[in-house]
Amino acid sequence: MSNIKIYYTSVSCSREVKQRQDEVMRILDTYEVKYELIDIAVSSHVLEEMRTKVASPKAVPPQIFNGQDYCGDFMTFHSAKENKEILKFLKMEKMDNFDKW
Repeated sequence: MSNIKIYYTSVSCSREVKQRQDEVMRILDTYEVKYELIDIAVSSHVLEEMRTKVASPKAVPPQIFNGQDYCGDFMTFHSAKENKEILKFLKMEKMDNFDKW
């Protein structure tokens, strides 16, 4: 059972941030991985929470967690996708949907 959480923003001036968020969600949706979205745009406290958890005062979304365990940012996710290591990145057990990975 996954407890994946994605810090994202519903309001972004950056096309790159929007595209990266969309890619993460699209891939997880394709493989039917359940996740919770946490919108940093709702409060500066949520933004600070995300940055504290990733230990980077300049961190931008998307930032991905499994429960309280930090998995990584978009670049780490993308690298894991290219290396067919999404499950390892997400700190998850084997899933039937991931046989293609």
